[in-house]
Amino acid sequence: MSEVLVLVDHVDGAVRKPTFELLTIARRLGEPSAVFIGAAGQAAAAATTLGAYGAEKVYAIDDAQIRGYLVAPKAEALQQVAATASPAAILITSSAEGKEIAGRLAIKLGSGLITDAVDVEAGDGGPVTTQSVFAGNYTVAAKVTQGTPIITVKPNAATPEEVAGAAAVTEVAVTVSDAAKTAQIIASQPRQATGRPELTEAAIVVSGGRGTGGNFEPIDALADSLGAAVGASRAAVDSGWVPHTYQVGQTGKTVSPQLYVAAGISGAIQHRAGMQTSKTIVAVNKDDEAPIFELVDFGVVGDLHTVLPALTEKVTARKG
Repeated sequence: MSEVLVLVDHVDGAVRKPTFELLTIARRLGEPSAVFIGAAGQAAAAATTLGAYGAEKVYAIDDAQIRGYLVAPKAEALQQVAATASPAAILITSSAEGKEIAGRLAIKLGSGLITDAVDVEAGDGGPVTTQSVFAGNYTVAAKVTQGTPIITVKPNAATPEEVAGAAAVTEVAVTVSDAAKTAQIIASQPRQATGRPELTEAAIVVSGGRGTGGNFEPIDALADSLGAAVGASRAAVDSGWVPHTYQVGQTGKTVSPQLYVAAGISGAIQHRAGMQTSKTIVAVNKDDEAPIFELVDFGVVGDLHTVLPALTEKVTARKG
């Protein structure tokens, strides 16, 4: 079977959950190989974990000459690994950085690109993806017809599955052009920790909208009881009630959790485009004719300030 390359998403060597999902998907398509770009020694330390999710090889790239620059050097490094491995497909996490790397890589390899896939399966002539398109109004099956399929996959597209195995680490020396180093990071600071999962990666998201009236306490309390991330509609963000980093929608973040709770959100198409690939959707709204009810699996007509605290109390009691 041909190799399937998976670009490892990690923070200082700690591999993030979306990578395990990609390795699980890669096993459907061929022999998973992880591409780890990081400081010397980090790939070897992560190899055991990557192997536990199916990686048979780990291509280790020392980022000494890449660190401190934007995505262009990573795209060049991945191109050089692909030229050696001749993979059947390349899978990348569908984040802002991941999609830019994928786009640059597609041009360098002369290959087709599919972004924001919510599922990938083996098919005749290559991987077949499932996407939600046109602001979430249609679900389509698509595949790359030219070159090596490059696919970015949304977090929570698959459940990570562990296997018995080990990954062999191969050190790869890459050459990065001066042209790829024209944009440099001159300063950065860590994001303030909230204790909650990252919005785009969370298995559960609780979002609030105009119906909160600016009071996100019921949203926060339910999210914390469920171990969920907190999201918001554009109306809530534009009103200044929560930061833009909370926004779910066409001009915000796209999420695809196992459970999405929309409280006080009418369900405008802009918001629906960012969350309707969620596996299970629950809505709480006082308006029984709100468009969000056309989309949900479970709907509650009622005041979120009454419904959510009652739900939080029940969840807390069950956990106790």
